[in-house]
Amino acid sequence: MAIRLVVHGIVQGVGYRESMRYEAARHGVTGWVRNRRDGTVEALIAGEQAALEAMIEWARRGPPAARVDRVETETAEGEFSLFERRPSI
Repeated sequence: MAIRLVVHGIVQGVGYRESMRYEAARHGVTGWVRNRRDGTVEALIAGEQAALEAMIEWARRGPPAARVDRVETETAEGEFSLFERRPSI
């Protein structure tokens, strides 16, 4: 199972991507995360349903310095062997 997230708010320059990598490792989730030019953070997460739900719940809070306004989610496809930080787009 895979889900694409787009996180809106103050989510760039606050350690969001590195914190998400830590959370992904903690929950056994694979995929990727990157900054987008519009100021959002985009991620594609893959794993067991309970782990994905935990990741979405975390994404709604983010790290302490972030201010998350909203998280868009949609079903996606993909299989990954790790969780990586991709270049910004």
